[in-house]
Amino acid sequence: MTPNPGLTIFIPVYNEEYLLVKNTLHLLAFLDSLELPYEVILGSNGSTDKTVKLAKELSRKYEAVHFFHMTQKGVGLAFREGLGMATHDRIITVDMDLSISLDFIPAAYHLLNHTDMVIGSKTTGEQQRSWSRKLASNLFIRLARYLLQINFNDYSIAAKGYRKTLAKRYLDHIDDKTFYVVEIAHRASRDGCRLQEIPVKCTDLRESRFNLIHEGIYKFGHLFRLWLKP
Repeated sequence: MTPNPGLTIFIPVYNEEYLLVKNTLHLLAFLDSLELPYEVILGSNGSTDKTVKLAKELSRKYEAVHFFHMTQKGVGLAFREGLGMATHDRIITVDMDLSISLDFIPAAYHLLNHTDMVIGSKTTGEQQRSWSRKLASNLFIRLARYLLQINFNDYSIAAKGYRKTLAKRYLDHIDDKTFYVVEIAHRASRDGCRLQEIPVKCTDLRESRFNLIHEGIYKFGHLFRLWLKP
């Protein structure tokens, strides 16, 4: 193992023209302070605003920034594409609004020296979020723990760290949307991989971009489907 292996930051983006440049530059400054090799992959899935134009400009201006655009909306679709582009074995996912404290990045990076997946948990950390979002998350987490017998407390997209070898192992189980975190955590835990959960601080900086009813039907439906699989 090299003494200072590199890091891939993957960010799925959808119509982020108002946040994209400012937050990408903030993230680059933070990553520069870590003094390790890194790249940032911006994965547009279905963006129809100026996101594509702005992200292309960022990728031309900054060597560490890479970008791709998919016409179809879907975070899982974008994650699979980003996984194929990643040049480093440590992959950390964050949201474009940077609502999770960036301290998670170096913490997860170092933990990935001896673990396969790092789960950043808002529930066991600090969260300034609406009661409805916290309630929906808690219900889902409790049911996932009961049905799948895995004791983790956060299955959101952001604040997750993967060894690339682990993510590729379960590539065929990464769905097009947002359930893939549950799928990977469940299968990796069942298969004896090394998973570690750490608390994170989350401050919601905007309203949820998901319809809670539609997202709930989708996630709970997929949860029961996974439970029923042999």
